[in-house]
Amino acid sequence: MARHLYKIVGIGLVLYALISGLTTTLPVMGPMGQSNRNIFYHVPMWFAVVVLMAVSVLNSIRYLRMTDPDYEHKEGGYGLGITDIQAFESAKVGVLFNILGLITGMVWSRVTWSSHLPASRFDAWWIWDPIQICALVSLLIYLAYFLLRSTFQDEEQKAKISAVYNIFAFVSLIPLYFIVPKMLPGAHPTAANSDAGGGSFVMAGKLGGDFSIIFWPSILGFILIGYWLYEIRKRTEIAKLILSDEA
Repeated sequence: MARHLYKIVGIGLVLYALISGLTTTLPVMGPMGQSNRNIFYHVPMWFAVVVLMAVSVLNSIRYLRMTDPDYEHKEGGYGLGITDIQAFESAKVGVLFNILGLITGMVWSRVTWSSHLPASRFDAWWIWDPIQICALVSLLIYLAYFLLRSTFQDEEQKAKISAVYNIFAFVSLIPLYFIVPKMLPGAHPTAANSDAGGGSFVMAGKLGGDFSIIFWPSILGFILIGYWLYEIRKRTEIAKLILSDEA
């Protein structure tokens, strides 16, 4: 039961955020109107992305350490393969949340800033805001990680080279998510010209308890759901690894 507790908590928190976020009476945030409720769904997805990519890169670092000739293996015969699977599957779930974050962001952009434009126009959904561009770049960086893995036939070579790339991919998230959006003017609260001056953390805090008591549980809920998806993917691929070796 204990090992399923985080799943129950994750489902409960996301359902709480979904129901409360749509039904609670909330203050209006300037031009966003009632679309400000998307903060409970769009923003937590990016927290999940960072956590999942952190799990991925930690496993990549662990893999490189395990391939060190001086490292004493304690994981058994499947140790290297399992560690590589953990890095790969976590990145895949992270990319899923990245895509969902981009989609919800595009819809939010359409409702908030581009509702006067015909839906057929590209700029009705994509306004080339700095944080939109940074999010897209981060997605392309991790898609390149998957492409890099597909170019190698040798499993050990694939795992080792992609592990090195994964470290640089994760490091790139720091400027893309936390530095560049705060340096350039844009429509998001993290922009240099924003009155929020600090991003979603400050924005939720300034809007009072009604936002905060939904926003923070939603973040934890999405992270737990993301980790659950990662666990499902990881266990499936580990089972395939063991079965293919025994066949």
